[in-house]
Amino acid sequence: MTAGGYLKRLTRRLTEDLEQLDAETISEQSQQTGAQRACDCSAGDEVTMQGELRSVQTCAKTMKSGVTAEFFDGTDVVTLKFIGRNRIPGIEPGRTVIVRGRIGEHDGRKVMFNPYYELLGES
Repeated sequence: MTAGGYLKRLTRRLTEDLEQLDAETISEQSQQTGAQRACDCSAGDEVTMQGELRSVQTCAKTMKSGVTAEFFDGTDVVTLKFIGRNRIPGIEPGRTVIVRGRIGEHDGRKVMFNPYYELLGES
């Protein structure tokens, strides 16, 4: 490692948008595992992706309409919908997960219904 390379990386980290750096880090981690990138997936594809849950919404127990989570792999967002569940232990914002399932489309956005998921690391 050269001093010039170190200074370039340090300067970049200090001046670049934190959200962009976060996206790059998540994307690099996902690619290292061999997971597919969300930006390359389209409706009907059976995929395995690794990324982070950005937000999780639950409905009231009486509604039983499910849990909705925003999954981000550094390249694109996929909405995960768990139908018939009002809470899923471990599914929380900031958690890294691997999801497997078929990509669909709803209102022009990528969605995956009742995906198989594997929790990685702690939030």
